[in-house]
Amino acid sequence: MQGLLGFRDALLRQLEEQLQAEIHVRGNRMTLRGQAKDVAFGERVIKELLNVQASGSRVTPDAIRRSISMLTAGSDSPAEVLGLNIVSRRGRTIRPKTANQKKYVDAIDANTITFGIGPAGTGKTYLGMAKAVQALQTKQVSRIILTRPAVEAGERLGFLPGTLNEKIDPYLRPLYDALHDMMDPESIPRLMQAGTIEVAPLAYMRGRTLNDAFIILDEAQNTTPEQMKMFLTRLGFGSKIVVTGDVTQIDLPGGQKSGLQVVRDILRDVADVHFSILTSTDVVRHRLVGSIVEAYERWDAATAEPLPLVQNRQPGRPAQFEPHQPVAEVSGRRAAQRRARAAQAAELTERVAGEAESS
Repeated sequence: MQGLLGFRDALLRQLEEQLQAEIHVRGNRMTLRGQAKDVAFGERVIKELLNVQASGSRVTPDAIRRSISMLTAGSDSPAEVLGLNIVSRRGRTIRPKTANQKKYVDAIDANTITFGIGPAGTGKTYLGMAKAVQALQTKQVSRIILTRPAVEAGERLGFLPGTLNEKIDPYLRPLYDALHDMMDPESIPRLMQAGTIEVAPLAYMRGRTLNDAFIILDEAQNTTPEQMKMFLTRLGFGSKIVVTGDVTQIDLPGGQKSGLQVVRDILRDVADVHFSILTSTDVVRHRLVGSIVEAYERWDAATAEPLPLVQNRQPGRPAQFEPHQPVAEVSGRRAAQRRARAAQAAELTERVAGEAESS
């Protein structure tokens, strides 16, 4: 019971704030009072939290908040979500924290190709990496391959010093960071030297067949449709692919269409391919990140420019007006800014490709 109360009853006070029923604790006995529906809901929450604790997970303020949210939404059992262990290292366990994240993890187990699409902070890449490490540790695959396109995020970095690998390293740093959270840092260089773990830019994937591997493509919103096709067709026997990205943060040059945007329509009816959609409610960083994502979504919706109407007159029929979709981007100012950032990214991509060919 102490684990449910928290240090100096901090968790108990949170439960009292978020539940409508009154909570009274005496020894190891907890009593709820209030309206019948509030008492029943509070009882469900407490039972789920006890189950979370019994699974070996620690009850935290975040676990209480997410458990109440899941039960309010009528989704999966919080104990089943928060008690699912993927990878453990030195007392730290990586597990899903929302119902959608659990569905995403389950989809990776059940399908050969899984797409994780959602805003920043929803655990798309992190959980995919955890499943890759788990597959390697349980010998389901013999190697992990991590890749992402080398595209700048809207700012010009200029010429980077060092060798080609040193130039590309900053773009791949988030993948290294996740690896260090899940594996012994001393073993990572040895595994990379042996080829068991490979971290490389997307351009290096062309012409390869990747067998017996767990392959993750991160930042997939910055692939073109052609690059997406190239990557997906690298799949070999005994391999699994996870593709992650956020379609609201595209930095492609020249207003190109994102491969992540079109692939869902292309592969909609293909078996053994799954699309998991995560939302701002699945953000697991600081609680403000979810609020920031929601605020930007509201702002985008409020400032979206209406499509102009054009007259469509046919002989003998009254004039009709319909939305006109020009070939160019209709949101002029924001499109111009995006094209400027994309042009900078194109220059860097060309430099990296040129150095790759000459090395």
